[in-house]
Amino acid sequence: MNKTVNLDWGKLGFSYIKTDFRYVSYWKDGKWDDGKLIEDNKVTISEGSTALHYGQQCFEGLKAYRTKDGKIQLFRPDQNAKRMNSSCRRLMMPEIPEENL
Repeated sequence: MNKTVNLDWGKLGFSYIKTDFRYVSYWKDGKWDDGKLIEDNKVTISEGSTALHYGQQCFEGLKAYRTKDGKIQLFRPDQNAKRMNSSCRRLMMPEIPEENL
């Protein structure tokens, strides 16, 4: 799973670029599950979702990059979580735990 790709940074645009993995976690019985990395880029959503019926949703992208020695670093995950939780509070949605960042 340690695959590297040479990117032409000057030609990157704003169109969709499929990534190898994405993180998914579910809220159930008053808490978030442990979540997991998945390879599937399809989103499954309930027809009763508040995102569809009331526009209640929030999204916060987390940036990751590889260092010269090959390690993967996350760019300010603590600030990412704070922004996400700020959106969650405004929308009266469950917050994500920040203590493990």
